Amino acid sequence: MLKYNTTFSSFSVSDLPRAKEFYGKTLGLNIYDDKEMPNLLNLQLNEENIIMIYPKPNHQPATFTILNFTVNNVEKTVDELTKLGVQFIIYDDDNFKTDEKGILRGDDRGPTIAWFNDPFGNILSIIEKP
Repeated sequence: MLKYNTTFSSFSVSDLPRAKEFYGKTLGLNIYDDKEMPNLLNLQLNEENIIMIYPKPNHQPATFTILNFTVNNVEKTVDELTKLGVQFIIYDDDNFKTDEKGILRGDDRGPTIAWFNDPFGNILSIIEKP
């Protein structure tokens, strides 16, 4: 059995100052420099949930969603983030279509959700969960 003290997730970016600007200013999340490990950022989502952001010169974005945020109202959040310059991904697949705002409306197959990229191509989402 694996014995551990804590756990955390991490993902890479190509430019830490730009990541700090996007996650801290644009999205308004609590982000801080890691004093014990220089050249890293910590994204503090709540008291126990910290995600490490690390620089990688040859960064390649993941092809899947790396971070999901639950919100009370996806459409309202999409509108607010769009005003801040966030661009939502439009999917146009026969089995997977978003509307013109980038929102996949919930139905019996799943919740209302919208995806967007950070400046490094990483995919993030907002999911409606009242």
